[in-house]
Amino acid sequence: MWVRSARERGVPSSCQPWQLLVGVLFLVGVMTLAALIGPADLPLGGVISTLLEKLPLLHVHSTLSVTDQQVVWQIRMPRIVLGALVGAMLAVAGATYQGVFQNPLADPYLLGVAAGAGLGATLAIELFPRTTSWPVSPVPLAAFAGGLVAAIVTFLLGRSGGRYRATATLVLAGVAVAAFFTAVQTFAQQRNTQNLQQTYAWILGGLTTASWQQVEIVAPYVVISAGVLVAYRRVLDVMSVGDEEADSLGIRAHRVRLVTVIFATLGTAAAVSMSGLIGFVGIIIPHTLRLVVGSSYRRILPLSVLFGAAFLVLADLLARTIAAPAEIPLGVITAFFGAPFFLMVLRRAGGSR
Repeated sequence: MWVRSARERGVPSSCQPWQLLVGVLFLVGVMTLAALIGPADLPLGGVISTLLEKLPLLHVHSTLSVTDQQVVWQIRMPRIVLGALVGAMLAVAGATYQGVFQNPLADPYLLGVAAGAGLGATLAIELFPRTTSWPVSPVPLAAFAGGLVAAIVTFLLGRSGGRYRATATLVLAGVAVAAFFTAVQTFAQQRNTQNLQQTYAWILGGLTTASWQQVEIVAPYVVISAGVLVAYRRVLDVMSVGDEEADSLGIRAHRVRLVTVIFATLGTAAAVSMSGLIGFVGIIIPHTLRLVVGSSYRRILPLSVLFGAAFLVLADLLARTIAAPAEIPLGVITAFFGAPFFLMVLRRAGGSR
C-alpha cells in the first residue's frame, strides 16, 4: 500500500487549528505580495488600505489615488483571486483522485480530465461566442461534460491493467486520453483560425485575462466542489484500506468514488475553463503535505485548499515577473517545478510495489 495511516506513523489524523492558521497566514501573505508587485510601483501601506477598504465593518480608507486603486482592485486582485480558486481546486481534486483511485500519481492533468474539460470549453466558446447575457455561462458546464467523459474513459482503460489498477496502466491511460482530447481540440480550433493564438495561450495556461466576471462564474463551482470533497475527508481515510475492507466497515466504496469523482471533475472543469491547462498542482501540493503532516486526508484535504491556492498565486507571480515585461505561461512555471516532482513520486511509487 503506497499510503500509511496517520495512526501507524504516530501522527494525529485530525487537522490541527494551528496548521489551518499557518495555511491561512501563508495564503494571505502570498496574496498581499502578489497585489503589491507589478509594473506600477505601489506602496505597501496603500495596497493594504485599499484591500481593507473593501472589507465590511472596517472603516478604512485607501491612501492611494483613484487610478492606483483601480490597478489594485480591477487588474491585480481578480487575477489573484482567480488564481487562488484554481489552485485550491486543482490541489484538492488531485488529493481526492489519489485517495479514491488509491494511486499516488492520480492528478486532474495526468488523468486527462483537464484536456477533456479544455475540449468542452473550446467547443462551447466556438458554438456560443456571445454568452454575456446568459444567466448561466455554458463554458463551465461544457467543460464539466468533457472532463467527466475523460475521467470515465481513463478509469475504464486503467481497469484493464487488473483489479488493482496498476499505477503505470492508469497513468498511461490518462496520457492517451489527454492526447486524444487535445488533438480533437486542436482540430476544432483550426476551423476557427482567428482565435488560434488565443487558444494556444489558453492551452499553456494563464490568468492574463482574469476579471471579476470570471471569478463570479467559477467561484460557485469551486466552493461547492471543494466543500463536498473536504466533507468526505474521513471517508477517504477509510477508502485507503481498500474497497472490500471499506465495504465491510459500512462505506459503499463505489458510491463514494462516484460522488467524489463527479465533484472533483466539476470543480476542475470549471477552473480549467477559465485558466487553461495547468498541470502538476494536484501532484505537488498533496504529496508535499503528505510528507509534512502525514497521510490522513482529514489533514491533507483542508490544507490542500489553502496551500494549493497559495502555490498557484505564487507561481503566477513568478510567471509575470521573471521575464518582465514579457510573461511566461503559467503552465510552464508549474511544469518546471512539477515534472521533477512527478518523477520523484513515480520512482517512490515504483519502489513501493
